[in-house]
Amino acid sequence: MMQYATAEEAEAALGRAMTWAEETWFRYSAAMPDYWLYCHTTVIVFVVYTLAPLPLLLLETFAPAVVLPYKLQPRVLLPPAVSLRCYTETACFFIVVVPLQIVFYPAVDKVYQMMGTRMGLPLPSLSEVAAQLVVYSLVEDYLSYWIHRLLHTKWGYEKIHRVHHEFTAPTGFAMSYSHWAENVVLFVPALVGPSIVPCHITTHWLWFAIRLIEGINTHSGYKFPLGPTKLIPFYGGAEYHDYHHFVGGSSQSNFAPLFTYCDYIYGTDKGYRYHKSRLAKV
Repeated sequence: MMQYATAEEAEAALGRAMTWAEETWFRYSAAMPDYWLYCHTTVIVFVVYTLAPLPLLLLETFAPAVVLPYKLQPRVLLPPAVSLRCYTETACFFIVVVPLQIVFYPAVDKVYQMMGTRMGLPLPSLSEVAAQLVVYSLVEDYLSYWIHRLLHTKWGYEKIHRVHHEFTAPTGFAMSYSHWAENVVLFVPALVGPSIVPCHITTHWLWFAIRLIEGINTHSGYKFPLGPTKLIPFYGGAEYHDYHHFVGGSSQSNFAPLFTYCDYIYGTDKGYRYHKSRLAKV
């Protein structure tokens, strides 16, 4: 909740007129308790997870000739019922999280305060948001790399990670189809970046939405000509992660969720590079 009762008070505190974005934010959040703004994160993640995989799933179902030429494992076609099972089981996790956020309000509020998340004005500039997203991506990628490697130890895989590897040819909805403990543990690295470099709550929402869309993309099972791998340096993309699922539980390659540098530095991309060289010869 903002400390300003009117737009005039907010502009006086800023020492300038509000931008249209700031006016919109003021009208939306001025009287809203901070806690309800925190809860928006879960709602946004749920909506993105529900909608982002749908276009590709619909094309695969009703217009396969459009997308199948770009499928990484064309011999494996999962029926829509499989994607629906992934979605419903993952949606149950979100449905449980929202009541828990309400019940444990003081703890959630304390976490956001410790992270230094801002709610009020001014809104961050585009350059500030871009710089923060780069930092968050690098931090999350590095930490998730090591957690993923631990999940591929004998105990981690058999007790937790094997659920996610039910699919050797993944689909977008399989992005969060995991053991509940894996979803909780892998949520932590996404919070470390915003804890190191505090941001506005709107940047927080954007970060989680982008990260989820990226995860859905890498699990999509498709490599399109104009994908983000052409635009973002060291970005692994769907082909990179699809190989990890293709190999399955025995995979000791391609652990990083976003970029390729960790696997290159620590030598866990050798299997993938050998696979690529063999395909190039064929």
